[in-house]
Amino acid sequence: MTQQWWRDAVIYQVYVRSFADSTGNGIGDLPGVRARLGHIASLGVDALWLTPFYPSPQADGGYDVADYRDVDPLFGTLADMEGLIADAHAAGLRVLVDVVPNHTSDQHPWFAAALAEGPGCAARERYVFRDGRGPNGERPPNDWESVFGGPAWTRVADGQWYLHLFDAAQPDLNWENPEVRAEFEDVLRFWLDRGVDGFRIDVAHGLVKAPGLPDVGRPRQIELEGVAPLPYFDQDGVHEIYRSWRKILDSYPGGRIGVAEAWVPNAHRRALYLRRDELHQAFNFHYVKAGWSAADFRRVVDESLAAVAEVDAPSTWVLSNHDIERHVTRFGGGEVGLRRARAAALLTFALPGSVYVYQGEELGLPEVTDLPDEVLVDPKWERSGRTDRGRDGCRVPLPWSGEAPPFGFTTGPSTWLPQPASWAGVTAEAQEADPDSTLALYRAALRLRRGLGPRGELRWRDLGPDLLVFERGPGFVCVVNFGSSAVPVPVAGELVLTSAPRSEFAVAGDHVTMPPDSAAWWTTAAPESTA
Repeated sequence: MTQQWWRDAVIYQVYVRSFADSTGNGIGDLPGVRARLGHIASLGVDALWLTPFYPSPQADGGYDVADYRDVDPLFGTLADMEGLIADAHAAGLRVLVDVVPNHTSDQHPWFAAALAEGPGCAARERYVFRDGRGPNGERPPNDWESVFGGPAWTRVADGQWYLHLFDAAQPDLNWENPEVRAEFEDVLRFWLDRGVDGFRIDVAHGLVKAPGLPDVGRPRQIELEGVAPLPYFDQDGVHEIYRSWRKILDSYPGGRIGVAEAWVPNAHRRALYLRRDELHQAFNFHYVKAGWSAADFRRVVDESLAAVAEVDAPSTWVLSNHDIERHVTRFGGGEVGLRRARAAALLTFALPGSVYVYQGEELGLPEVTDLPDEVLVDPKWERSGRTDRGRDGCRVPLPWSGEAPPFGFTTGPSTWLPQPASWAGVTAEAQEADPDSTLALYRAALRLRRGLGPRGELRWRDLGPDLLVFERGPGFVCVVNFGSSAVPVPVAGELVLTSAPRSEFAVAGDHVTMPPDSAAWWTTAAPESTA
């Protein structure tokens, strides 16, 4: 593996509490991940990314960290984590872990000290505490809103307010404080010393707030995230932090990387995180938002590639993760959604750059949209006044085997979120022997991606409004039919992989008829343009 392995890597996201349970309590853990590394390796990916496993009250699925240098007993021990890293490396897999620098848990010792010592103390300077507005400070310091709903400020007993851009149990850190910066540099070294290959940086765009904490001036501020400027997101000051982190990463051997979760208004702003002395990758959320049309996907791909070219960085491509509705459902649900999801996978794997695969998408899992109200745990549910059901539907534990829940996920009777009985046909075990399964498609696509192609720059071919066609050559072509009817495509060469059953692709002379909502890979010269 090269020092720049990350430029075209495929990275598999493990949502730890929903991957595999080793204890029978219905909650996934690190030994469970370790026992299932064979599944991850069999896909042909290059690395796995683990969501937080640190000690935490679990107010937000572990993204409320109480100790950044240990493992929560819910998920195992530090020795379990070290063993997982060693086993993954032995299997040829690199390991990325989440780091959560925008906020801590309200149970973190720092925050406990801030509350105990009161206004003006040094401990409070590690967080964003302010006096309130109004005659008695009874109103929040500004109009900022929590991403999870409601105000972004909570008042404490002595009258001051603290900022939390997410849940009240997640107080924001003050990154103007040198002690905060030094702490996280030490946290990075702690995990790098234990062999992790990099970090996915949670809320990477949120660490620095605009001077003076100015009002936004409008409600429903969440609608602006990733769309328009906000005084608490994507401030230019974050880049100084990542320059210092890059120096730490570069001081370790083997190509250690930083990956930004950065919801920013456009591809150009995202590329700023990828300058040569900053981070290596940033999630491409504009790709996630593309509608099911050839024009929409082509626009996003063009904008993404143009932006990263400015800084000589690779683009990333992602269809789903633990914060986003699964793309089978996003693309229409049911059979149509699955067909489109399979086609989107071939499109995504053929693009230049690095790809992220969210656990379960290789099984074609849909969003679970009918979870009972009483099992929902995402803080969005309560903070929104029970109007936003949150992200639990994409976090339901994986189905491994068997005919009924818990589908081999646990030896116990149930899982922390209930699995639908309809998943009996899409377990990993059920798909193993089916050559047309989504699992088989992912394995075949990633094997081909690593082997015969795609390689080289992307070159578009115009063959009609519903077709997205590009060559990465010499001799590799990807075609996606976004339309609702079959379309003949001129080709010459070998049809090597299709997202729909091969029987749906009619070959007649030098044309292949592409069925609707499908994709195909050829090893050939490019189709002749009809534009």
